[in-house]
Amino acid sequence: MAEAYIIDAVRTPRGRGKRGKGSLTEIHPQELLAQTLNRLAERTGIERGDVEDVVVGCVSQVGEQGANVARNAVLAADWPLHVTGVSLNRFCGSGLQAVNFAAMGVLSGVQELAVGGGVESMSRVPMGSDGGEGDGINPLLRNKHFQVPQGISADLIATLEGITREEVDAFALESQRRAARAQGECRFARSLFPVRDPATGEVALERDEYLRPGTTAEALAGLPAAFAELGAKPVGPEGETMDGIVLARYPEAGRIDHVHTAGNSSGIVDGAAAVLLASEGYVRGHGLKPRARIRSMATHAEEPMIMLTAPTETARRALRKAGMSAADVDLWEINEAFAAVPIQVMRNLALDPERVNVNGGAIALGHPLGATGAMLLGTALDELERRGLATALVTLCIAGGQGVATIIERV
Repeated sequence: MAEAYIIDAVRTPRGRGKRGKGSLTEIHPQELLAQTLNRLAERTGIERGDVEDVVVGCVSQVGEQGANVARNAVLAADWPLHVTGVSLNRFCGSGLQAVNFAAMGVLSGVQELAVGGGVESMSRVPMGSDGGEGDGINPLLRNKHFQVPQGISADLIATLEGITREEVDAFALESQRRAARAQGECRFARSLFPVRDPATGEVALERDEYLRPGTTAEALAGLPAAFAELGAKPVGPEGETMDGIVLARYPEAGRIDHVHTAGNSSGIVDGAAAVLLASEGYVRGHGLKPRARIRSMATHAEEPMIMLTAPTETARRALRKAGMSAADVDLWEINEAFAAVPIQVMRNLALDPERVNVNGGAIALGHPLGATGAMLLGTALDELERRGLATALVTLCIAGGQGVATIIERV
C-alpha cells in the first residue's frame, strides 16, 4: 500500500489579528506564506523544484488573499516557476484539508512531493470580506437552509447538551493555562520560525502573541455573552429573531442559553503553516527521514444550522478507516472554535481530557482560519515526539455543518 510521509511541518507564530495591534499586520499574506514555504524547504533540504504542487487553505479569498494566494506565494518565495499552487476554502478546516489533498496526490501515485498548508491574515482581510454572507446570500438556498452565525450555533449546542457557562469558562481557563505552560517550556519551538519584515529584514514576531496567561476565572465570568444581542436581532420576513428561527428548527431547546463570550471563543489572529509530504520512493531516493505518515483522513457533514457538530462523526469515520478506536489515539487536537465544540466531542467519544489539546488551543492561541488545521497537525506531531507517543487525531468543525479529520502516526 502506498504511503504519504510527513517530512516536516513549520508555522509562523500567531500574531494578533487587529491592524496596528498585531506584529504581523504589516506583512502581506503572500509574504507570510512565502516565508513559511522557504523555511520548510530550508529545514528539509529538498530541491524546491521537486515539489509538484503547493495546496493552500485560505478562507477569505479576496483582496490581498485573492487571485490564488498559493501560486502568488510560490512566486513571492522565488521558487522555480514550474512549481504550481492552488488555493481552497473549506472554511475553518481549510488548512487540514489542504494537507489531506496534498497527501492524496502522493497516495495516488500521481505526485512524489507536495506541500499542504494554509494562510490567513485576519487583520488585513477580515472575516466576511468576500461578501458571501451579505449581499452574496442566495435567497433560494436560505429558504431551504437558514444558516445562522457560528456563535449562535455554538450556543445552541451548549443549550442542547446542557453545557453551562461555568463549564465553557473552565475549559477556556484551562486552554490558557496549557498554552502558557507550552510556551514557557518551548513546546512550540520545533515548528515555529521567526517571521521577518520583508522591508527591513528585522524579526517581526518569533512567538505566539495572542495568549493571555493572566486570565482568571473571575475575569472570564465577568465577560458579556457575545451573541445574545445578535440572537435577538429581527432577521426573518415576519420579524423573527435569529434565536426564534433557530428554535423553530430546534424546539426541544426551549430557549438559547448564550454562554459563549470573547473569552471562551477562538481568537482572531494572523498566521501561516506548511507541511511537506513525500512518497516512499522519494524518501528512499533522497535519503529523507520522515517524521510521520498519514494513517487516515475523513470528512463528514451534518445539519447546517447547528453547523458545528460534525467533528464527532468525522473522527469516527477516520478511526474506522484506520482500523482504530478512540482509545487507540494517544493525542487529540480538536479545534477550539468555541468551547462547547471540543466539550461535546469529548463527551460523545468518551475522551480523556488529559489527551485533548494538551498545549491549549485556539481560545488561547488564536484561530487563523485557513492555516489552523495545518498548524494543529504540526503541534500534534511535535508533542507526539516530545512524549514518545505514536498516534494523533486532528479534527475541526467547519461552517455549513462540515468536519474534517486526519490521523497521523509517527515512524
